Amino acid sequence: MASLSVKLLDGSAKLPTVAHPGEDIGYDLYASQDQTLVPGHVHRVHTGVAVAGMHSGLPVGFLVKDRSSMAAKGVFTHAGVIDSSYRGEIVVFMTTLIDIYEIRSGDRIAQLVPTPVLTGPVTESTELTSGARGSQGFGSSGR
Repeated sequence: MASLSVKLLDGSAKLPTVAHPGEDIGYDLYASQDQTLVPGHVHRVHTGVAVAGMHSGLPVGFLVKDRSSMAAKGVFTHAGVIDSSYRGEIVVFMTTLIDIYEIRSGDRIAQLVPTPVLTGPVTESTELTSGARGSQGFGSSGR
């Protein structure tokens, strides 16, 4: 199971929560201030928290993902990749597609999903190992 250390950066910040530890895939993130989302614009929604995560003694990064209840209302997150070494405030980029949407301080706005760090060095190669798909791309596996 992953562990999450959280630093509250302002008085209105709220700790991320998980309803069912070990079962739920992400932590709920909360807005730390009121904000009005206007359709068609990307807004920076502050959480007032910084985080560090571990799993089995190894650092983890995080993906910031939509909450399904907000996506059903046409409110979405963007650009949600948090590297394992980042220690600044998590700011969630959000858009509403349909109507003006009011976020209140303390509202759950996104999911913070821990993910293992699997990147390594990049090397150039003149040949790649073969794969079942080869160079077949879009639609090659059927409908």
